[in-house]
Amino acid sequence: MPYEFEEILETIRMTEIEHFDIRTVTLGISLRDCHDRNLEVTKQKIYDKILRYGKNHVKFAKEVESQYGISIANKRVSLTPISIPFDAFRFEEYIEIAKILEKAAEEIEVDYIAGYSALVQKGMTNGERELIKSIPFALAETKRVCSSVNVASTKAGINMDAVLMMSDVIKLTAEKTKDKDSIGCAKLVVFANAVEDNPFVAGAFHGISEPEVVLNVGISGPGVVLDAIKEAGKVDLQQLSEVIKKTIFKITRAGELIGRKVADKNEIPFGIVDISLAPTPAEGDSIADILKAMGVEDVGAPGTTAALAMLNDAVKKAGLMASSSVGGLSGAFIPVSEDQGMISAVQAGHLSLEKLEAMTAVCSVGLDMIAIPGDTSSSTIAGVIADECAIGVINDKTTAVRIIPAYGKKVGEFVDYGGLLGKAPIMEVRTLSSEKFVGRGGKIPAPSRSLTN
Repeated sequence: MPYEFEEILETIRMTEIEHFDIRTVTLGISLRDCHDRNLEVTKQKIYDKILRYGKNHVKFAKEVESQYGISIANKRVSLTPISIPFDAFRFEEYIEIAKILEKAAEEIEVDYIAGYSALVQKGMTNGERELIKSIPFALAETKRVCSSVNVASTKAGINMDAVLMMSDVIKLTAEKTKDKDSIGCAKLVVFANAVEDNPFVAGAFHGISEPEVVLNVGISGPGVVLDAIKEAGKVDLQQLSEVIKKTIFKITRAGELIGRKVADKNEIPFGIVDISLAPTPAEGDSIADILKAMGVEDVGAPGTTAALAMLNDAVKKAGLMASSSVGGLSGAFIPVSEDQGMISAVQAGHLSLEKLEAMTAVCSVGLDMIAIPGDTSSSTIAGVIADECAIGVINDKTTAVRIIPAYGKKVGEFVDYGGLLGKAPIMEVRTLSSEKFVGRGGKIPAPSRSLTN
């Protein structure tokens, strides 16, 4: 479907007053050919390859920004999950790899570099176990490196041994970065059903079925949708869905155009456009505000989950009509710290962790950028992760947990990271124990719907 110049201009006009931007152009790079038995040789291969493909990534993205007048908030790199090509390495060597990733990211001036990752939904190799143990130290010693671990899938079930290990990793990461409000945890995601072409951090990685190099783009634009809903006025829900779909269609088309232009400049293939509505802390750029404009008094009110389900469905349908290259996560994100409306709902006592969990059953990803008291037990965090994984596994969708047990902080206090990561209120967590359940370890078997062969 060719791009009509007028529809692009119409979308560009949204950028000034409705906060529309491209959230990220993410350069995916395979590191599968970078292994060597000598760690120093491996590090040099990694560094050289990232610079070879990424040296002009930021420059080209800025040129496209200037040409089309649409801001690209972040320029990022995603890599093959590090544990796969470098499975023979051990704890200290993985930390050295994290440092070379940081050096390369700084050199090419990207905002984040992701893929310090492992896929352990069915079990762990020795190398994967070593990488997971290294995560708190790697994140404490780097600024741009992001990490993710997939611990569950609909086909494999939930690896509770990995869940328990990751809950300890999250606690230690919070402690290791306590001088910066436990920011390391904001760069760490635990997944169920992780996708291979996600351009968003901290969960991005370059999947093993991806090409040598590829350019994926993630759009934004809650403010555009919010204004369209307000302008629509008092229409019924089916008509409102159509309003949302028409709006998403336009910004998806613009997003793909920008992504393809950046890919062309890099002389690499274009991959996917992720149509996720990603909020920011700016006023008017909020998923929570969209839900309120749809008619709920505040996020957390009865009907919130239904409104979010309708929004998410409209986003997906519009994206599929607008592009044949929709991928990634694609839907509506509900991070707390990155959404001023969500923050306000938590502060007002309208939005609880339990209600957020219910909402994750119908939106993209899961419990995202949730700050909790620093003294929350590891077993409780494991229970939260297991619950979210269960939603993903049973519903055959991607879910994730990016949770921050903020070291030394209590309910009512804040962590404040600035920028897109925003400011998160410390949320209350149930103190009822799940230790005996999660402590059993082993696996929660795959559901019956996994038998689709």
